[in-house]
Amino acid sequence: MLDYVKIALALIAFYVFKTYLGYRRAIKSIHDHPGYRSFYYTANRLLRKRIPGVVTGDQTFHYYKYDDFERYGWDILSAVTVAPKVRAAFIVANTITESRTAFRKPVEKYDVLAFFGKNVVITEGEEWKRQRRITTPLFSERNNRFVWEETVRIMEELFDSWGDKKRIVLDDAIDLCISIALHVIAAAGFGHRFSWDTEAVVPPGHQVPFKDALHIVSRDLFFKLMFPEWFLKWAPIKKIRVFSTAFADFQKYMIEMIEDRKREGIEGRSDLFSNLVGAATGDEDGSNKLTFDEVTGNIFIFLFAGWTTAYTLAFALALLALYPDEQEQLYQHIRAALPTGGNPVMFYETLRLFPPVAGLPKVCEADTVLQASNPAGDKLPVFIRKGTRVWISTAALHYHPQHWEDPHAFKPSRFLGNWPREAFMPFSGGLRACLGRRFSELEGIVVLTMLISRYKVEIKEESRFFGETFEQRKKRILSATSFITLTPDRIPLQFVRRS
Repeated sequence: MLDYVKIALALIAFYVFKTYLGYRRAIKSIHDHPGYRSFYYTANRLLRKRIPGVVTGDQTFHYYKYDDFERYGWDILSAVTVAPKVRAAFIVANTITESRTAFRKPVEKYDVLAFFGKNVVITEGEEWKRQRRITTPLFSERNNRFVWEETVRIMEELFDSWGDKKRIVLDDAIDLCISIALHVIAAAGFGHRFSWDTEAVVPPGHQVPFKDALHIVSRDLFFKLMFPEWFLKWAPIKKIRVFSTAFADFQKYMIEMIEDRKREGIEGRSDLFSNLVGAATGDEDGSNKLTFDEVTGNIFIFLFAGWTTAYTLAFALALLALYPDEQEQLYQHIRAALPTGGNPVMFYETLRLFPPVAGLPKVCEADTVLQASNPAGDKLPVFIRKGTRVWISTAALHYHPQHWEDPHAFKPSRFLGNWPREAFMPFSGGLRACLGRRFSELEGIVVLTMLISRYKVEIKEESRFFGETFEQRKKRILSATSFITLTPDRIPLQFVRRS
C-alpha cells in the first residue's frame, strides 16, 4: 500500500513540476506582459466573481469593463493560466485594425451554432467568402423597407391590443421586447404574420404552433449547448423536454417551408427566408448556391442574431426610464423628425453600454507586434506569437476613456456629429461585421420611436425596494447575465399614455 502512495505522490509531483515549467515558458513567451495570472481562466456564468490567483472571473463585462486595463496601465493585457492546460492569451482593448489580416476567427469555438447546418458565422477561408458573397445581397434596401413596414404594422397592432388603457404595467419588460422581436422575426424573417390576440393553430404533423416553436427555440437555446441529445428528450425537467419537442418541430417547419417556397416561388416576397431559398438555386456550377443545410443554418443564425435586438430594446427602455431628461429629449426629437423617420443615436448608446457580445475571440495567424498604449500616451510593443489566442474586449473598448468621454455615463448625444467608429463594435467589425446590422437598427428605431411617441416609460414602483438610492435602482434595473449574449435579468416598467 505504501508503494502505491509513493507512486501517486511521485506522479503528482511530476505533474506539478511539469505544469510549473510550462507556466514559466508561457510567462517567457509573452515577455511577462502585465495581466492576469490565475489557476483557471473563465468567464463562466457560475464563476463570475474573481478569486485572485485562482479564477479570473468575468472580467469582460459584469464587474470590470475597462477597470483592469486602467489598473495594469495598458490597453493590452495578458492572461496566463494552468488549467485545464497551460496557455497564454491576450485581451485587447484597442482596435488592432492595422493588424486585422494577422488574425482569424477561431471557428472551432462556434461549432455549437451549427445545429441546423453551416452558416456564415462558423465558416472561414474560401467557404466563408462563398457564403458571405451569397448572403450579403439578401439584406437589400427592399428587405430593409420590408423590415420597417412590418415593424410599424406590428407596433400599431400592439397599440390596438392595449386599447385606451392609460397605463400598461409590466412586471418584466423583457417579455414584451421578446414578443415584439418574435413578431418581427416571424414576419420579416419568415413571412409569417401573427396576431397579438389570437392563438396559433397546430398544423398536422406538428406538436406545437410555429410561433411557439420559434419562441421556445430562441429563448431556451442554451439547453442545446449544455446537454446531449438523449438527455434533452428524457430530462426530468419538463421545460427541457418542451424545448426538445419545439426544436424538432422547428426543424420540421423549416423543411416544409423550404419545400413550399420552392414550389410556390418567391416572386413578390421580401422576407429573409424567401431570399435565402432563392439563393439555394444559385448558378448551374454551384458557385453561388447554398445547400439545404446552409439555408437552414443561415436562417437559424439570423434568427439568433435578431433575438439579441430584443435585449437591446429592453436595455434601451430601462435607460430611458432611469433618465427621464434623456427620454424627454428623445420625445421632442421624435415630434420634430417623425415624418422622416428616427435617429439611431439612442440605439447606439445602448449598444455601447451593453454590447450583446462582450468579447470577440481571435487567433494570431503569424508572429505579430501590436502597440499597447497607456493614459499618458506612451506606446509599448507587444509581441504575439503565431497561434496565440487574442480576445478583443468589446466591453473594454466601449468604456475606453481615450475614445469615450465619461464612458460610464448615458449620453446618446455623443453619437451626434463625429464619434470614434473604430471603437464601436457591437456588431463586430471589418469584413466579418454582422450582416443583419441594418435589420436590427431599423427594428430598434421603429419600436423606440413609436413607443416613446405614445407612452412615457417609467420604472415600476415596488414596495420591497422602497428607499433605495438612484445608484441602487440603476444597478438593480440594469443587472444582466452573460451567457451566449448579454441578457438583462429583470426590468419592471410601466408605460403611461401621453396626453
